[in-house]
Amino acid sequence: MNEIGGYFELADYEEGIFPHHGGILLNTGRNALEYILRCIGAVQRVYLPYYTCEAVLEPLKKLHIPWSFYHINTSFEIAEEIHPAKGEYIIANNYFGMKDSYIISLAEKYGSHLIVDCAQALFAKPLAGIHSFYSTRKYVGVADGGVAYLGHAADKEVTVQDTDCSDNHNSHLYLRKQYGAEAGFADYQANEKKLDNQPIRWMSDATKHMLDHIDYHRIITRRRENYQFLHNALAKNNHLQLPELDSFACPMVYPLLPETGKHLRAELIARKVFVAKYWPNVALASSYETEYQLANEMIPLPCDQRYSINDLERIIEITNNK
Repeated sequence: MNEIGGYFELADYEEGIFPHHGGILLNTGRNALEYILRCIGAVQRVYLPYYTCEAVLEPLKKLHIPWSFYHINTSFEIAEEIHPAKGEYIIANNYFGMKDSYIISLAEKYGSHLIVDCAQALFAKPLAGIHSFYSTRKYVGVADGGVAYLGHAADKEVTVQDTDCSDNHNSHLYLRKQYGAEAGFADYQANEKKLDNQPIRWMSDATKHMLDHIDYHRIITRRRENYQFLHNALAKNNHLQLPELDSFACPMVYPLLPETGKHLRAELIARKVFVAKYWPNVALASSYETEYQLANEMIPLPCDQRYSINDLERIIEITNNK
């Protein structure tokens, strides 16, 4: 039984042009956020969603920036009024690469107070005048990489002295490529930990080279086709309000909120369909109903470029029979 989902193997060597050469190429997504915050300078407070990766807190803690959390709804949109004052910024997530149109509306509303978290939205276009940051390894088989876009000229100069090296945290890519997901999973977990609390460095030469040899057109086309195939089969049992495919560039996963999310997750994993959990830190927030439900019961089904319609039919069969 072939494995579906989970972390990526080493990317295939193809022809392609990395879509973010216009950005500032750094070693991780969280460091791309740190770079932006350092460039802004006098940041008084940051608003960010409860439903987010705890890695986003890393630069806030490092820079001693106060933060406040806000709630989202099941459309993955801000569920309360936020009025940022001078020196305050809102981090809004482009969840699973599906919220491109919504992010545009937030940019119109909040202007220069907005910072867009595109860690899950590699193909969403940066918006003029808006700070945004990206992570590369959520969509393709590279070990690291982040991109920062400054919405306006930096208020403070940020010096980056070193170029990163991927050699000590890329073993999982090779292991999965040769032996499968389970063989490289321990290395994957260890290598993820190595990305914690890294200094800001330029993106490694190995990662830049790999990113310039990936067929992004094929990736976008396959992901969109796979997403729509899953949506056509599963939408009737999905309690999430998902946007139309034409409103965003490229999905990371197909988010499914069924009646029996906890049981379905276990069944999928038992049958070698590996689904992530976004995010373990949020799962502890049991007093926040929507965020707790998304963290515990939402199933991010794989729809990426590695999989064919036959693979998706297996996912659908497991899902519909649970």
